[in-house]
Amino acid sequence: MATWNETGCAERAGPQGGGKKTPHVVETIQKLIAHDTGGHPTRGLKWCRTTPAKVADALRRAGIQVGASTVRRLLTGLLGYSLRVNHKKVESGHPHPPKPKDRDDQFHYISDLRESFARRGLPSISVDTKKKDLIGNFKNNGRAWKKEPVVVYDHDFPADAQGRMVPFGIYDTQANHGFVSVGTSADTPAFAVDSIQYWWQEYGERRYPHATDLLILADCGGANSNCSRVWKYRIQKHLCDALGLTVTVCHYPPGASKWNPIEHRLFSEISKRWAGEPLVSFKTVLHYIRTTHTDSGLRVSARLVRKKYRSGERVSQEEMDDICISPHDILPAWNYTLYPWPTSEM
Repeated sequence: MATWNETGCAERAGPQGGGKKTPHVVETIQKLIAHDTGGHPTRGLKWCRTTPAKVADALRRAGIQVGASTVRRLLTGLLGYSLRVNHKKVESGHPHPPKPKDRDDQFHYISDLRESFARRGLPSISVDTKKKDLIGNFKNNGRAWKKEPVVVYDHDFPADAQGRMVPFGIYDTQANHGFVSVGTSADTPAFAVDSIQYWWQEYGERRYPHATDLLILADCGGANSNCSRVWKYRIQKHLCDALGLTVTVCHYPPGASKWNPIEHRLFSEISKRWAGEPLVSFKTVLHYIRTTHTDSGLRVSARLVRKKYRSGERVSQEEMDDICISPHDILPAWNYTLYPWPTSEM
C-alpha cells in the first residue's frame, strides 16, 4: 500500500518497515497542467485551469493512486499555485464578449498545436511586451536585501528620466530560453516583428536548423493584436518572404493574457531579478535581464534597440491583398497561418 507525502514521494513499507520512495508524482503533475497554467508577470503567482480532482483522475489513469486533497497540497506547497477569487473590475456591456465555449476551445487548440510542434521538433515562441518603465533613479516595486534603503526620486517625472524602455519579450517554450528587445521609442507591430526576425536569425535558426515552420503565441491586443493589419503584413514581408518561414499565429482570447507562457515563465522571473532595484540606466536594465536564470534552466538574452519606430503606421487594402494568409477552420479570427510566396526561377 502506498501513501503519498507532501514532498510528492510514495512511501512503501518494506519487510523491515523501511520506505522506498518514487519521486515522480510532482513531475507528472507538472506535465499534466503545463498547458493549463497561467501566472502573473510581476508577482510570480501561478494558477491552473484544471481542478485538483481532474488532476487526480489523470494521475490514476497514469497508474499513480493519489487523492485530490494531496494534489491540492502539492500545488500550493511545492509548485507555487494559489486559489484565486473573483474581482469585480471588468466593465459590463462589452459589444462582443467571447463565448465561454470559444475560450475553452481556443485553449485546447493552442495546447494541441504546441504538442504537435514539439513532437516534430519545430519552434514555438510566446511573445508579448512587458510593462514600460521610465529609466532613471525612480522607485521600482519589490524588496531587496540591503543594509540601507536606496534613496530615489519622490515623483516619477518623465523630464527626470533618461528615457522610457519598451521591452518586447520572446520566450522559446521548448528551449526554455528568453530573449528581450529593449526598445527606446514606441511599442509598434514593426518593432515586434523586427524583434522576432532578429531572434530567429541569432538564436532560432541555430537551434532549429532544419525548421521551416514557426508557431507564435500572442495576446489579442497591443502591437501583436489579432486585428492589426500591420502585424500580419510585416510577418508576411519580414518572416515569411525574407526568411522563408511558414508562420502560424495563435492568439489567446481577450482577457486571457495571463495564460500566455511568457508572462509566468519569463517576465515574472525578470521582475523578481530586479525587484527593489532602481533601473537607473539602460545598461542596468540589460544587466538584470541577462543575469536572469532559474534552477529549471531558464536563460535570457537581451539587446538594446535605439531605432525609432513611428506609431500610426497604416496598411492599405492593396497591401493586404499581397499577403498569403490562411485562416484556420476553428476560430479563424484567433488562428491563422502565413506562407512565403513562391519565388519564380529565371
